[in-house]
Amino acid sequence: MYSSSVHRYLARSLPPLHSARRLFNSGRSLKYSEATQKIYEPPFERPKFAERLGRPQIRNQVLFFVFGSSLAFSYAAWRTNFETEAWANRLAASTKWTDITSADLRRLQQIELVKNLRGLYALIQDQASQIPQLLRPWVSGLYLAFAQPYADASDGRRLCWKLCLLNAGVWVAWNISRLQPMMIRSFMHHPLSGLSYTMLSSTFSHRSIIHLLANCLALESFGSSASVYLSQSQSSTSPDQLESTSAYHFLAFYLSAGVFASLVSHTVTAKFKYPRLISRLSSPANAPKAIDTWQAAVSAVSTTAASATTKAAASSVVPSLGASGAIYACVTMTALAFPNGQIALTIPPSYPIDIQLGVGALLALDVLGVIRGWRFFDHFAHLGGAAFGVAYYTFGPTFWTYMRGAGVDKKSDQEEE
Repeated sequence: MYSSSVHRYLARSLPPLHSARRLFNSGRSLKYSEATQKIYEPPFERPKFAERLGRPQIRNQVLFFVFGSSLAFSYAAWRTNFETEAWANRLAASTKWTDITSADLRRLQQIELVKNLRGLYALIQDQASQIPQLLRPWVSGLYLAFAQPYADASDGRRLCWKLCLLNAGVWVAWNISRLQPMMIRSFMHHPLSGLSYTMLSSTFSHRSIIHLLANCLALESFGSSASVYLSQSQSSTSPDQLESTSAYHFLAFYLSAGVFASLVSHTVTAKFKYPRLISRLSSPANAPKAIDTWQAAVSAVSTTAASATTKAAASSVVPSLGASGAIYACVTMTALAFPNGQIALTIPPSYPIDIQLGVGALLALDVLGVIRGWRFFDHFAHLGGAAFGVAYYTFGPTFWTYMRGAGVDKKSDQEEE
């Protein structure tokens, strides 16, 4: 039985009976009019909600990581070989040594650095003679407060300080209101944006001062330890291959780890979180219901389950930023390289604990965050960075020796030609 509304719909849709009979009798039954064609043509099937939106891809991001990390390690290997050869030639010309080691090259670099810092100190003293006598000791003391720790630090620690300064500069840019649109677009990686370079730029981006300070403290500690391990692994894997500095090696490792951590987070969002989001949003339970009675209106006002589901699903796809993924790679590699080490929190102060126990607790917390669906941290990026650190601890020294050897072999082939 049809309702009255259905009868009215059919009456408006169907042509009058006498018009249809006249059309048939005139012998033009195959030439449908526009009204008749609307009746007999099948209805147009609109694409589904998920088909209209499409799916985010990961191909460009994977290619960015592969080619970007390859370029970083290639440049690091070439630069390391170039500087090592330059320092070795300089040392051989000045001392006539034949048995040169990597420690000799680093010692020569340290002597040259101290010499340059002393020259800069003499220049500052000369310029300070033009200021009042009362301020001269303050200027000299301020310079020595920075120059002395810089001279005593290793190459890796100095590089970590420079990375921290870069992170601080990006944080300052976040606090300039005119730069907000550019910072949101270029220094946050959103998996649905389709951009790839933001996986790298977001590694240096921090919006919160607490986030910045925490990551800088961790980078200064674990980053320098990871750099020391990279230097030691080079000496043990290939003792005959001189290396004047491990800074370029660590920089390539740090950048590749940061991009890989972002890639893991991007892949999880594009292939798991986003399809789940579309499935929840296109569910019939979230479809708007017709309000044709007073009871339906009251139910629509009082029931917010659909809107709550939509908000909860939308919050699962959010942009990410921060250096935590790259730092986690340094943390896991340090824990594996120095298993007898101990760590302690500076703020708040805490008792030292075994490094492997502390790192294991951090990873367990991230695994629990993934299981429970916590969104305060990007736990997938943390775990991706940790996995990169473990993989590089296992295969990195051999890979680095191959990269440096390939550069040397290529150069020697060109010289023979």
